[in-house]
Amino acid sequence: MDSGRVVVVFFFLLSFLCFAFSPVSSRKVSLALYYETLCPYCSDFITNNLVKIFDNGLISIVDLDLVPYGNARLGSNNSIICQHGPNECQLNNIEACAISAWPDVQEHFNFIHCIEHLVMELRYDEWKSCSQQTGLDSTSVLDCYNSGYGEKLELQYAAQTDALQPSHTYVPWVVVDAKPLYDDYRNFEKYICQAYDGEPPKACEGQALTISQETNANQGDQGLASHAKVSSQASCRHDNIVIGKNIIPIFSFSYEK
Repeated sequence: MDSGRVVVVFFFLLSFLCFAFSPVSSRKVSLALYYETLCPYCSDFITNNLVKIFDNGLISIVDLDLVPYGNARLGSNNSIICQHGPNECQLNNIEACAISAWPDVQEHFNFIHCIEHLVMELRYDEWKSCSQQTGLDSTSVLDCYNSGYGEKLELQYAAQTDALQPSHTYVPWVVVDAKPLYDDYRNFEKYICQAYDGEPPKACEGQALTISQETNANQGDQGLASHAKVSSQASCRHDNIVIGKNIIPIFSFSYEK
C-alpha cells in the first residue's frame, strides 16, 4: 500500500473514532408553566422558585415554555374572560408579547420575573419600569399589545392550555416532559434532574427525588392525580373564580409609548 493511501486510511479511521466516541448531546427536559399573571401563587412560584434554575444553571438542560393564560375562558366572539378581571387579561397580553418580542428565554423571563415581583408588591401598574430594570427596550412589546397581536397570542395559548391532557384544574400548573406535577410542583427541579438522561449538572446534586406516601413511585401518575384531589391552597383554582378586588386590587393601565 503506497504512503498516500495509508494517510487517507489513517485519517478515515481517526475521523470515525472521533465521531464514535464523541459525547452525544442529551435532549433537554421540557418544562412548561401554565399560569396567569395576577394569581398570587403563580407570582410567588415565578419569583421564588422558577427563578432558581437561572441562578443555579439548571436552565442549561431545560426547554422552558411559559404560557400566560391560566384559568381564563373564552366568551362570545373569542373574547377572553380572565379569572382576576380585565387587568389580568391586559397583563397576560403584555407577557405574551414579551415572550414573542424576546425569544431568548433569559430575556423574556427577566422581564416577566420583574412584572410578577411587582404583582407581589401590588404595584403591577408600574410594569413599564421593568424595561429600565432589565435593560430591554419595551417598544416591541407595546407595539405588539397596541396592534392587537397580543390577543392573537392569547388565543394560541388558550388552545394550548385547553389541549392539556389531563386538563389543568388550577394554576400554577407545572408540566415536566408532558407529565403534570400537580401539588408537588415546587419540587420541579427534582423531576427535571430525574428526567434528564445526560451527565447531570452540578445543580442536580442532592436533588434525589423523594415521593411522599400519597405519591409513591408504585402509584406513578395515578398517585399524583390522587394527590391532586386533596390539593393544597397554594393555587388559583377553576372553581374559585374571583374577579378583581376580592384577591388583588385592580389598577388602571397605561400603554402609551
